Amino acid sequence: MVSAVFHSPLDAAPVAAQNAMTNVASSALPSSARGQKHSKPATAGTGTATPAAPARDWAALSRSFWMAVLPPLCGLGLLVGLWAVVSTTTGGSIPSPRDTWLQALEVFSNPFYRNGPNDQGVGWNVLMSLQRVAIGFGMAALVGIPAGFVIGRFNFLSRMFNPLISLLRPVSPLAWLPIGLLVFKGANPAAIWTIFICSIWPMIINTAVGVQRVPQDYMNVARVLNLSEWKIATKILFPAVLPYMLTGVRLAVGTAWLVIVAAEMLTGGVGIGFWVWDEWNNLNVKNIIIAIFVIGIVGLVLEYALIKLATAFTFEEVKA
Repeated sequence: MVSAVFHSPLDAAPVAAQNAMTNVASSALPSSARGQKHSKPATAGTGTATPAAPARDWAALSRSFWMAVLPPLCGLGLLVGLWAVVSTTTGGSIPSPRDTWLQALEVFSNPFYRNGPNDQGVGWNVLMSLQRVAIGFGMAALVGIPAGFVIGRFNFLSRMFNPLISLLRPVSPLAWLPIGLLVFKGANPAAIWTIFICSIWPMIINTAVGVQRVPQDYMNVARVLNLSEWKIATKILFPAVLPYMLTGVRLAVGTAWLVIVAAEMLTGGVGIGFWVWDEWNNLNVKNIIIAIFVIGIVGLVLEYALIKLATAFTFEEVKA
C-alpha cells in the first residue's frame, strides 16, 4: 500500500488499474456498508445541525408570535370580563358585551345613512370630526412649529414667551370654547378654534426644546462658515430637531382628538361628540359605549400612523 502512494509518472497505468479495481471492489460492497463508510463525515459535519436549526427557528418564531398576541388578548378578555360583571351587578343598566356587540352590528351595517341634519350614520359623524381636527391641527402646525423654532433659537424670545406659554397651556379646552363662540359667531369655527389653541402648545414646546438641545458645536461651525439664518434653519436645525418636532405632533394630534369630542358635545351639529350627546338624550347607552370604542380606535389609528411617520423620518441613533 505504501508503494502505491509513492509512484513515478511511469507507473500511471498500473495506478489507474489499481484505482479501477478499488472502485469495482467498493461497488461490490453491500449498500449498508457503503452508507456507513461515506455517511460518517457528513454526519460529523452537518447531519446533526441541519434538522435542529429549523426547529429552533420555528420555536423562537412561535414564542415571539404568542408573546405579541397573547398579552393583548388577555387584556381585552379582562376588559370584557369586568364589563360583564359590572353589567350584571347594575341590573342591566349598563348593557352587556353581547347586547352591545349585536347593537354594533346593526349600527355598522349602514354607517353612512342620512335621514336629516340631526340623524346621520356614525361614519358621517366620524368624518366630520376628523375634518375639524385636520383643519384645527393643520393651522396649529403652521403656526406652532415655526414659532417653536424662533423661540428656541433666540434667547430673548424664549424668555419673553415662556411665561405666556406656562400661563395659557394648562387652561382647559372647554374654557376656550366660549371665546371662540363670541369671536367667530358659529359653532363649527368655534370648535376648530378650540382644537387650534389646545394643540398648538405641544408643538411649540417640543420644537423649542429640540432647537435648544442642538449641540453648540454645530452652531459654532455655522458661525465659522458664515451661514445665513435660513441655511442654519434648513441644514442644521431642522434635521436635528425633527425627532422632537414629530413627538410634539403626536402629542398635539392626541390632544386635538380629545378636544373635538368635548367641543362637539356643546356646539352640536354633526360629529362624534354630538352623536354621543344625542344618544345620551335618547337614553341609548349601547350607542354611547359603541361611540367610546369608535373614539378609541380612531385615536389609536392616528397615533399608530404618526408613530410610523416619526420612525420613517428619524435617524437610527434616535430610533434606538
